[in-house]
Amino acid sequence: MSGDNQWAVGSRQLAVGGAPPAEPASLPAARRPLPAALQRGFTMLELMIVISIIVILAVIAMPQYQKSVTHAKETVLRDNLYQLRKSIDLYGADKGKLPQSLDDLAAAGYIRDVPLDPITGEKDWVVETGEDPASLSGEQGITNVRSASPDTSTEGTPYNEW
Repeated sequence: MSGDNQWAVGSRQLAVGGAPPAEPASLPAARRPLPAALQRGFTMLELMIVISIIVILAVIAMPQYQKSVTHAKETVLRDNLYQLRKSIDLYGADKGKLPQSLDDLAAAGYIRDVPLDPITGEKDWVVETGEDPASLSGEQGITNVRSASPDTSTEGTPYNEW
């Protein structure tokens, strides 16, 4: 050094008592760093493109999501019907008579609680009663249970026929 005090600040060198050196000639104008005020934020075009991409992806994904929710509800309905029918059969075999209500199954411990119909969201099962084949006096009891929903499944059959 020749006695001048110099400090390196960022990529520029400042000399005491002098002006900052000019930009290096090797950097083209397009590569020079922009002032800090021009570097902040996104342009409106960039934001619109990102939002458009997100909307397109949501539109593509929504039908698949709704289809998987419907499939899950149908699977739960099938399992609930199977478990209720199995519990009715076990109750009849153990007690020698058919249950009079679904609450009898819960009270006897064959099911923990009467499940919700996943399609209607209520405990509004349609019970079919009939003559108890194990009864000597011709008593009636629950022989079958169905969903109360009048809607049609993805298979094309009504839920209340399952």
